[in-house]
Amino acid sequence: MPFTVVLAGRPNVGKSTLFNRLAGRRLALVSDQPGLTRDRRETEVELGDLRFRLIDTAGIDEAPDGSLTARMREGSQSAIAEADLCLFLIDARAGITQADVEFAQWLRRGSTPIVLVANKGEGRRGREGFYEAYELGLGEPISISAEHGEAIGDLIDAIRGFAEAHAAGEPDDGPERPLRLVVIGRPNAGKSTLINRLVGAERMLAGPEAGITRDAIAIDWAWRGKAVRLFDTAGLRRRARVGEKSEILARGDALRAVRFAEVVILLLDARQSLDKQDLQLADLVAEEGRALVIAVNKADLVPDRAAYLKALRAAVDQKLTQVRGAPLVMVSALEGTGLDTLIGKAFAAAETWNRRVSTGELNRWFAEIVDRHPPPAVAGRRVRLRYITQASSRPPTFIVFCSRPEALPDSYARYIVNELRTAFDLPGVPVRLHFRRGKNPYAAREQGR
Repeated sequence: MPFTVVLAGRPNVGKSTLFNRLAGRRLALVSDQPGLTRDRRETEVELGDLRFRLIDTAGIDEAPDGSLTARMREGSQSAIAEADLCLFLIDARAGITQADVEFAQWLRRGSTPIVLVANKGEGRRGREGFYEAYELGLGEPISISAEHGEAIGDLIDAIRGFAEAHAAGEPDDGPERPLRLVVIGRPNAGKSTLINRLVGAERMLAGPEAGITRDAIAIDWAWRGKAVRLFDTAGLRRRARVGEKSEILARGDALRAVRFAEVVILLLDARQSLDKQDLQLADLVAEEGRALVIAVNKADLVPDRAAYLKALRAAVDQKLTQVRGAPLVMVSALEGTGLDTLIGKAFAAAETWNRRVSTGELNRWFAEIVDRHPPPAVAGRRVRLRYITQASSRPPTFIVFCSRPEALPDSYARYIVNELRTAFDLPGVPVRLHFRRGKNPYAAREQGR
């Protein structure tokens, strides 16, 4: 049975447009008239090595039992229950409607995995609707424009992750799912030598010459019985120094590997100081939202390791505040020392990257830190901080709902992030924080109990 993806949502949110976009041809009728799709439409989608069955459904709407609309709704609900993945579409320009809220509640009661898709996300109104989508409690939405083809690649990447887990016969976040671990660094830092030593075989061509590795090479491996998909990458130099076409392609391949990673090991050379290029690579990891572990290779050449690590820790925490507390490990790829510690730190970083905090625990903590250090008054008016929720993990992402988000200074956002890291033990991973204006979506739910 092929991996099956179903498109669902209320009428006229763009399901058929997305169906045609993913299928690569016009199969479903598209119009501004709501309710044009009545029966489920299916097609086989092939995007490179990704293959799945795609189902377009009628918009879910309230209707009397036995009516045509009710029968359309039942057909859509049946398709969702049978699918391996549901793409739940909302109209970001229209914002969250009561129908979206009720549909989301119904989806949460089912067992089908859900990806929330904020369609029509282009423009300012689309961005506002994207943030509203967090209130549905379905995790981080993916903002796209099916009509214009914007960010369709991000959606395909999400589908690919579920499809790979399905092919392996495991849940997406199952314990046997391989840890996607990528090693990056400047040329000749010893990345290929490190990977050869880890896997216990000369799998990667290594030598004193810089730039031997060009492709991002994947190796399936196991550490203490835990599955790892290990990626070696080409050495990354400053873009201004990249001239040959082969090096340009190799750089692009390495950057793509980082985007698909869960944990990235930034390999430094102990003989060289932490420079701008190393910081730029660490910034790239943080921007992509990956967990970071810093390994210092050729540790056998460092006479005083304790003093070296102390100085490096101070430099990293000062210059890389977005991944403050990233683990530092001294290794020698040539001698094989420190490698067990390094991979242990990588698995611990993955656990932190996936960490979720309950809304109740978050808000008890939030009340304490706001009481201890209230936000500053702006133009004589105080900003009311209402509540906080974790929108998603991978990386940990939080939303603070407040009265005047535009008035909060950046320094107060940094204060909250630093307190989050300390209170919930989130070292070495990017912590994303958004401020939104809005009411508490949990209030109505509490009143209805």
